[in-house]
Amino acid sequence: MIPMQEGGYTAPGVEDFQFPGLFGTDWITKPMIQAVIAAVIVIVMWVVASRRLKTVPSKGQYLMELIYEFIRNSVGRDILGPGFRPYLGLLVGLFTYILLNNWFGELFLFMFPTMSNIGYAWGAVVLVLFIYVSAGFRRHGIGYLRKALIPEGVPWYLYPIIIPVEFLSNFVTRPLTLGVRLFANMFAGHLTIIVFVVGGTYLLTQADGLVLNAGGVISLLFSLVMMLFELFIGALQAYIFTILTAQYISSSISESH
Repeated sequence: MIPMQEGGYTAPGVEDFQFPGLFGTDWITKPMIQAVIAAVIVIVMWVVASRRLKTVPSKGQYLMELIYEFIRNSVGRDILGPGFRPYLGLLVGLFTYILLNNWFGELFLFMFPTMSNIGYAWGAVVLVLFIYVSAGFRRHGIGYLRKALIPEGVPWYLYPIIIPVEFLSNFVTRPLTLGVRLFANMFAGHLTIIVFVVGGTYLLTQADGLVLNAGGVISLLFSLVMMLFELFIGALQAYIFTILTAQYISSSISESH
């Protein structure tokens, strides 16, 4: 959709990230379909990759092993330590799922990063919150609440101050910043691309003068550069999200606070 009106230019904005419901519903939207497609692709991709492994890997097997080893070594083993294996599948799946949804913004069939819709970023955050809290209870039982809310060495008379602060830090600030970081980066990046594409198209097709038309060409070319840059940003944000997930799980299952 190009937000241009006859006789003028309408700048892209938040409305370009809103989609009408499909099939006569309000809840089946383009981002939701993308989220489902990404989930199916990730599941099928890893199921297929785990079958018929060869000693001399094919290019596809080599790529999947590269992703797996990257998350296992740089996230699972380095952050979670010796007990990383129960959470490795989660970390690998989470990384590839968010990566694919982020890269949808540069795939011409989709052209929209799913996580630039904050509702889907919150969905991923709720999953992470549930996992690291349940991991804490599974490791420490009800004692996890004391561990999460009362740091070691804090005198009892500071509990009324420390407990609310630790609650906000562990159960509010962590998920809030995790979701906002992912959403804001994908939203800002995609909006920037739209601005260059729409503005360049307008200058090239609607503006009078060679200088303005040349500016349109430059803007469109720069949008291609931005799309390549957003591929990097999408991968980086997926990696950061996965690292922070591992760190939160580590803090929940560790013995010290």
